[in-house]
Amino acid sequence: MDIALLIDGEARGATAGATYDRNDPFTGKLATRAAAATVADANAAVEAAAVAFRTWSRSSPAERRGLLLKAADIMDGKAGEFTRLMIEEIGATAPWAGFNVMLAANMLREAGAMTTQISGEVIPTNNPGVTLAMGIRQPAGVVLAIAPWNAPVILGTRAVAMPLACGNTVVLKASESCPGVHRLIAQCLNEAGLPKGVVNVVTNAPKDAPAVVEALIAHPAVRRVNFTGSTAVGRRIGELCGKHLKRVLLELGGKAPLVILDDADVDAAVNAAVFGAFMNQGQICMSTERIIVDEKIADAFVEKFAARAAQLPAGDPRGHVVLGSLVSSQSAEKMDALVADATKKGAKVRAGGKRTGTVVEATVLDGVKPGMRIYEEESFGPVKPVIRVKDEAEAIRVANDTEYGLSAAVFSRDVQRALRVASEIQSGICHINGPTLNDEAQMPFGGVKDSGYGRFGGKAAIDEFTDLRWITIEDPNQHYPF
Repeated sequence: MDIALLIDGEARGATAGATYDRNDPFTGKLATRAAAATVADANAAVEAAAVAFRTWSRSSPAERRGLLLKAADIMDGKAGEFTRLMIEEIGATAPWAGFNVMLAANMLREAGAMTTQISGEVIPTNNPGVTLAMGIRQPAGVVLAIAPWNAPVILGTRAVAMPLACGNTVVLKASESCPGVHRLIAQCLNEAGLPKGVVNVVTNAPKDAPAVVEALIAHPAVRRVNFTGSTAVGRRIGELCGKHLKRVLLELGGKAPLVILDDADVDAAVNAAVFGAFMNQGQICMSTERIIVDEKIADAFVEKFAARAAQLPAGDPRGHVVLGSLVSSQSAEKMDALVADATKKGAKVRAGGKRTGTVVEATVLDGVKPGMRIYEEESFGPVKPVIRVKDEAEAIRVANDTEYGLSAAVFSRDVQRALRVASEIQSGICHINGPTLNDEAQMPFGGVKDSGYGRFGGKAAIDEFTDLRWITIEDPNQHYPF
């Protein structure tokens, strides 16, 4: 399947017809062949968005809402096409793809609802010559949206939905791992009737990513940047935005702790751990990455958790499996290295531990301690550590013993106790008696520490994608001191 750039409402090839191939990680066969944009192509996309901004920024809330709602319905209707592309480009399972489409369509609907919530305020003034002083929000300009591959419909849509609702135009830099999925998001918006140039898509070969991203950020018309991805790349994005004085929203890596206190419902905690740890092979920023359990109930928890993990079918994502393919052979090989390092240093494999190509079994490592790679590194795969602690205080300390701070969860039958513990965990998101994995379009989504800053979702995103301006209406004949 050939994937073209989308610039000014038109499908275009890259300069000199350059392309790159994305292969199915499970079969190794060609999945998509995408245009490999140059810096000139990237600049053309921004310039088209800048021209479109002049009109789109003055569109009415009702117009923007209607188009976003129509795009959501179109996206729902393309669920089969999205599913096929997600399976072929990233090795996802069909249920994960279906969930992506459902939530992404609802993100478009939520963004449509936000078009009338972009409000300001009248501010009391001490100046007798000022009749009215206001703070009002206006669209910022062209938004550069950089989305990842792991939840491609959700995160690609999230990257563009609220910027559009706020009256901005967008250049979506697609992930090199799923150019077809990200291009299809824009097709939904185009078919809904968005004016040409409002949404543009740039696809690029992996080797060209640094030059293309730097050119996009440097372009004077780009006034906002949002990036979802690894902390390492996020640091570079942040540096470039700082250099060019561009405001940026960063949603980065995670090492989400699931804290299970001594009074927790063990069966409920197991259910949450299985879902949070192994959905999409653990390739989600909110995936449960550390299971921190009080030693008084650890034996019971580990026995049940390992038994459940061992029953999860893994294999061809086109089949009836829970765990499909990891995104690349490199990701799968990393799982081998994490297991080998942990077991060498004293951890025990309680379930899984085997790999076939890019398919890795749900793997439980018990007795994980500091000094093991899996204790500190984001696995981004289905290898999960159990860390035993002696009490609540140590559980909190271990939960915070990480550079990351995106999502977390606490299990306890005493909700007040759980709330107290949650307040001491350093994360942007925390769920009590639920999994670390959760998302709703209207919720403020983002992290602290090395998991980034800024918030996607609902009203919180309005601040990210608008400029707050001070406007006054004054007496033209007021008195001045000289």
